[in-house]
Amino acid sequence: MLAPGDKAPDFKLEGDDGKTHTLKEFSGKTLILYFYPKDNTPGCTVEACGFRDEAAAYKKKKAVVVGVSPDSIASHGKFRDKHGLNFLLLADPDHAVAEKYGAWGDKVLYGRKFKGIIRSTFVIDEKGKIASAQYKVSPKGHAGAILEAL
Repeated sequence: MLAPGDKAPDFKLEGDDGKTHTLKEFSGKTLILYFYPKDNTPGCTVEACGFRDEAAAYKKKKAVVVGVSPDSIASHGKFRDKHGLNFLLLADPDHAVAEKYGAWGDKVLYGRKFKGIIRSTFVIDEKGKIASAQYKVSPKGHAGAILEAL
C-alpha cells in the first residue's frame, strides 16, 4: 500500500479520449487518481457522478480528476456519455497499474472470495508524490470529502 510521501507509480494507459496517458503529463498539477471496480454499476456511478458534480470546484483548486478501471475503452465511452462525465477515464484491463497502487486484491462478496479492484483514491501532488492514499472508500460523498481535504 502507498502512503503520503511515496513516489507515485508511473503508468501508461489508454483513455476514453483515444489517447495514451502517463503520469508525467500531469506534472505540475494535483492529480486525483481514483480506481473503481466497474462502469455502470450503482456504487461506481454514484462515485463518478460525485466527481462530475464537483468538477468546477476541483478546477478552482487546479486539480485534475482521472478514473481508472479494468473496463474497456468502449465501456468507458458508454459510461461517460450516459452520465455526462467530464473527466478522463483510463482502461487498465490487466490491472497492472491498480496492482502498483495497491488497488487490486482480495475481495469477498456474498461469501465468495475473488480478486478485484479495491475502491481507492490517490491525491498526487505537482511533483508526483502521494499526498493522500485512501483505500476501501465509500462512493457516496467521496468526491466532496477529497475536495475538502485539498
